[in-house]
Amino acid sequence: MPQLAPLPSYRRGLLRIVRPLAVFLGPLGKAGEVVLEEGDIFNIPTGVFRGFENVGTDYGMIMAILGGDDAGGGVIWAPQVIRDAEDHGLVLSEEGRLYDTEQGEQLPDGVKPMALLTDDELKAFPEPATAEVLPNHVARYWDLVALADRNPAKVIGEHGKLRDKPGFEVDFITRASAADKMQSHDQPSVLMPVKGHWRVDWPGGTSVLAPGDTMSLPMNLDYRAAPSMTGEAALYRVVGTGSPAGATWTPD
Repeated sequence: MPQLAPLPSYRRGLLRIVRPLAVFLGPLGKAGEVVLEEGDIFNIPTGVFRGFENVGTDYGMIMAILGGDDAGGGVIWAPQVIRDAEDHGLVLSEEGRLYDTEQGEQLPDGVKPMALLTDDELKAFPEPATAEVLPNHVARYWDLVALADRNPAKVIGEHGKLRDKPGFEVDFITRASAADKMQSHDQPSVLMPVKGHWRVDWPGGTSVLAPGDTMSLPMNLDYRAAPSMTGEAALYRVVGTGSPAGATWTPD
């Protein structure tokens, strides 16, 4: 069973980069299951327990996006995860630090183990079914490729395919929708290639990014990102918005 942990006030987009990944929902991982393929993105609702498992046959990678400098809080672990960790000599402190008793570590004086959630507390966490999650929180790579045939596709945002205001917006850009001119943003941004190699130019420098790379761009920096080789090319661009952390936003 994969580890399961909710982030009650985190705002998180989950980007699938390499190999299939199964995402399990609910405290026991039985509320629902979604399999993500390369390039898919999952905007996980706030407060939902989730666990991950690489269901491919090779190395896998996920990229997590948190909303701003303050994503809203720490990790709350499902009770069975803490119990399973203890069976391997791992003790989680109330401060969120992990101690390995098999390596001679122990809790400092005055620090208690992390308290387990009670059954009543667990009932307060949502357990959405797959039918609720897929239409509103998952965007598939090939759908985004089609949507980005002329202009970048708005994936996550107030007016995006996945409507939310998590402190950032996510755009999907392909060779067909890459801008030829220099551009800039009034908030910090990040580039994350999914397919192909991308050349990024800015005044005084240039760099080439490959799938799995990330590049942080300061606010107001003029830059241009374009495929540097022939073939399929796609990337995600994350731009901050300043929206505060909190519950998943839904349109009125």
